[in-house]
Amino acid sequence: MDFLGTSEGQLFIGVAVGLIAVGAAYFLLAPKKPKVCLDPENFKEFKLVKKTQISHNVAKFKFALPTPTSVLGLPIGQHISCRGKDSQGEEVIKPYTPTTLDSDVGYFELVIKMYPQGRMSHHFREMREGDYMSVKGPKGRFKYQPGQVRAFGMLAGGSGITPMFQVTRAVLENLNDQTMVHLIYANVTYDDILLKPPEVWNGGVGFVSKEMIQAHCPPPASDIRILRCGPPPMNKAMAAHLDALGYSSEMQFQF
Repeated sequence: MDFLGTSEGQLFIGVAVGLIAVGAAYFLLAPKKPKVCLDPENFKEFKLVKKTQISHNVAKFKFALPTPTSVLGLPIGQHISCRGKDSQGEEVIKPYTPTTLDSDVGYFELVIKMYPQGRMSHHFREMREGDYMSVKGPKGRFKYQPGQVRAFGMLAGGSGITPMFQVTRAVLENLNDQTMVHLIYANVTYDDILLKPPEVWNGGVGFVSKEMIQAHCPPPASDIRILRCGPPPMNKAMAAHLDALGYSSEMQFQF
């Protein structure tokens, strides 16, 4: 007790109180980490707040997260599993990649192409604003880190554009990320192109060939990666083209 009465003791107490006050202020003022909503083991329900028809068979679905500051919690390059019911009332689960990132707080969006015979397509086609979607995740083997490669080559077909769009957005929104992105995106018709910004098409026409890949993708190297995502026949054909052009298995990834 004599120690507490000395000037040194008073200084010690003053410093301690000051440190506690600073620590408390930091705790109160420091930004809280956004609430992550995904659960990799259990499905969670998210409310559809807006459905926007983009074309005769494509729509954008906007789902609300629990709070305006919540984030989905999906690493770049990964996907979610959505659960619904087909036209026979049977449960169906299918993977989808949101077009939004965790920089989009309070909601996430899916751009869905609905096929006539698609089981999950039926569920999305029947969804109305106010309905709920069961979602689980994250899922997937690909995890993007800024600067992990010098360049990406991307080969996408149809709705396979969504993981490419997600990775590309992450690269472009990070001013410190110098990764180059080269994209070849194939569709049956112009109207089938998802997420298209231009109204006039001046691009190539025809099947994606080895020559197209050589012209528009980075050549084989240890610091590049070729990503592909599309219908199974396209994925198979692209893998054969890449192998023939000298891209090793380490240089390729299929979503």
